[in-house]
Amino acid sequence: MTSSASPPAHPVTRPAQVAGAVAQLAVLGVVGPVLLTIVLSMLGLGLGLLFILGIGLLVLVALVYVLFALGWLETQRVEGLYGFGLTAPHPRTSGRAGFGGFVRTVWLQAINPTTWRAIANIAIASVLGWVVVALAGLMASGVVLTFSPLFAQSSAVRLARTGIEVPLAWSIPVGLLAVLASAAALIGLGVLHGVIARAILVPSREAQLAEAVRTSTVQHAGAVRAADVERSRIERDLHDGVQPRLVSVGMTLGLAQQKIDADPNAAKALISEAHTSTKAAITELRQLARGIHTSVLDDRGLDAALSALVGRSVIPVHMDVRLDGRCSRNAEAAAYFAIAEALTNATKHSRATEVRLVGRLREPGVLWARVEDNGVGGARIVPGGGLDGIVNRVIAAGGEARIDSPVGGPTSVEVSIPCAS
Repeated sequence: MTSSASPPAHPVTRPAQVAGAVAQLAVLGVVGPVLLTIVLSMLGLGLGLLFILGIGLLVLVALVYVLFALGWLETQRVEGLYGFGLTAPHPRTSGRAGFGGFVRTVWLQAINPTTWRAIANIAIASVLGWVVVALAGLMASGVVLTFSPLFAQSSAVRLARTGIEVPLAWSIPVGLLAVLASAAALIGLGVLHGVIARAILVPSREAQLAEAVRTSTVQHAGAVRAADVERSRIERDLHDGVQPRLVSVGMTLGLAQQKIDADPNAAKALISEAHTSTKAAITELRQLARGIHTSVLDDRGLDAALSALVGRSVIPVHMDVRLDGRCSRNAEAAAYFAIAEALTNATKHSRATEVRLVGRLREPGVLWARVEDNGVGGARIVPGGGLDGIVNRVIAAGGEARIDSPVGGPTSVEVSIPCAS
């Protein structure tokens, strides 16, 4: 019986992979030290200027995202070479607005283990690359030594990079030996690079399971929180809107019943008023039901549902939504809810005169949307509030939400949700 406790093997010894690894290591042997020197210089500069007008903090924040960029490039390089199935890293976000949210976002990005694993891999690859460059020089010297009897003017020829004087009579065998040894070492380094990259960047089976459990726990907590927020919203809308209206209808009909014999005309007016209030209550119930579930979302997709939503908006909305396919029902429902809640908040609180809605189906299989208004900003995530509902609903769908609302505006709500959620 085979065991599933270990991750699937990824071959790193194919000739094309080894050749590509050697070539890339040679480049990293030259470029890698430069990049690492820049990183260390930024770290030293940031720490040195830390208490001088906050300049050091700006340098350190820039360093965090320089490291992320290097990690992203390294991950893409390794994935392109070996096809380990690595996903492209994404910047971490706290999902909170304001300066505190920004600080937490930077901190989460600074401690991102994926970035640090990639940085460790590029550092090791740079050292291996330096050795590859030296071995390539030795191989070239071996080739020159092999053919030296054709042009040598002296009785001995120096093997470059070693300082060894080789008698001309021994130049051919020594040159061939240097070429073969260098080639074998280069192949070994190419294979070693793949083994190290797999060990560092490819998570173990246990790590994958732990991450799956963590993700499931976060999504479950988000779903529970989103359900509580949604239930509170429904209760609030029923209590503040439909319920008083229905009570008013009952009282009006009671008055009409009392007057129907003594004053028929007044009774008719009261019945007409109750009829109007009943229709208004039905409209409110329909809107409330639409907030819980939108049938057009299932029938015609997110694009059509957003068009209907924008058509009902009080604030002019510039809609730029281009979706080339459908996502799962949960993903589309989460995106619709987030956009609808963002538009509602813009209408109620932002004092905005215009809203821009952008939506795309990004690769690989991510539904992305952004709502931005030109209001006064200053929005905060309050437990049980609309923005809190957005964050938890998106987290429950396995996505990420970013809310940015500096004082003075603008306010932007950006969500990214996996299509298969």
